[in-house]
Amino acid sequence: MRIGQSFGNPAKRRIERERARARMNTAVSKLEATVVAPSLPASTPPAQDPLDSVQWMPFTLSLDLPVVGFTIGDLLRLTKGSIVETATHHTSDVPLRVNQLLIGWTEFEVIGDRMAVRITEQA
Repeated sequence: MRIGQSFGNPAKRRIERERARARMNTAVSKLEATVVAPSLPASTPPAQDPLDSVQWMPFTLSLDLPVVGFTIGDLLRLTKGSIVETATHHTSDVPLRVNQLLIGWTEFEVIGDRMAVRITEQA
């Protein structure tokens, strides 16, 4: 959680999306392209997608919910069943991050007896 940030401000969201895109563009530009001439006969099945080999790789998926005025004392008093009020309105989009990199915006939904998020916008 990031304390004191306002995620409802469209200008701040736009700036954060632009920064995330710039970081992604920088990372992509550092990748080297390798051209390999095909050496297999045409009857050979196409090569496997490189992303298929890293599907097992772990990562951290997080949602940022600002909690304003939350103190160490509040943290120490948390018990099972405690409710923590956030600064986010229930209809506001919430940032979705993978390994701290903004990948999109989500909204909360209730599906049966579970809480879920729906991606509303990609960064």
